[in-house]
Amino acid sequence: MKSKKHYSILAVTLITSLFIVKSAIAGPPFFTDDPQPVDLHHWEIYVASINANSHGDWSGTAPHIEINYGAAPELQLHMIAPMGYDAPADGPAHYGFADLELGAKYRFVQETNGWPQIGTFPLLEVPTGNSHLGAGHTTALIPVWAQKSWDKWTLYGGGGYGINSFSGHGNWGFGGAVLQNQVRSNLLVGVEIYHQTVAQVDFPNEGTGFNIGTVLDFSDNHHLLFSAGRSIDGPNAFQCYIAYQLTFEKSLWKFWTSRHAN
Repeated sequence: MKSKKHYSILAVTLITSLFIVKSAIAGPPFFTDDPQPVDLHHWEIYVASINANSHGDWSGTAPHIEINYGAAPELQLHMIAPMGYDAPADGPAHYGFADLELGAKYRFVQETNGWPQIGTFPLLEVPTGNSHLGAGHTTALIPVWAQKSWDKWTLYGGGGYGINSFSGHGNWGFGGAVLQNQVRSNLLVGVEIYHQTVAQVDFPNEGTGFNIGTVLDFSDNHHLLFSAGRSIDGPNAFQCYIAYQLTFEKSLWKFWTSRHAN
């Protein structure tokens, strides 16, 4: 049986499934997500890294590539391809391809003066990583997210139910909320609190935590995202996320043909 330290990368993978960069308005750089999909024919491409120290074991992604595409009105397609690492305090380190993440975000309620916008973002973790860097089985997350904005403030959050397909690894729940402020035209600052229930019977990854984060817009197309925090009553003594984000507009057909033009 694997040591508890080797399960830390799985704990990070599970949280990473909630830690998806979607928009410079909401979502990343936090674990809690938002219901706002990428606009039609718009792209978001991230080169990112998430890192955590749990009981002296450093683990995370270095890097992961995330791609989001507005495939239809109110519908976003999503993929994360991660290179993962696990560096136990008292064992050999491991580095390689971790589990692939696929998902689709759909917003079914638009925001009005009286109602928040509401959407769902089902995610599927495909077991493509090796025994040290992947779960070895399929996991899924089915969440509902809501968001309301006023003046320079935005509040979003919600929660979801995670499904494990492997004995000894139970289903889990996640809930969180983020409050953020557009401090300047190119600078966003926010704070998050979240809670996750236990997902592995032999690894204590459940608990409550917080993050403080920012999004800095260098231009309309280039952005830097960062957050850092820790568990309040969970395993992570430290956690952080950093990403470069490229955004642009181009239909999938034009994007594909431009990559293969002579």
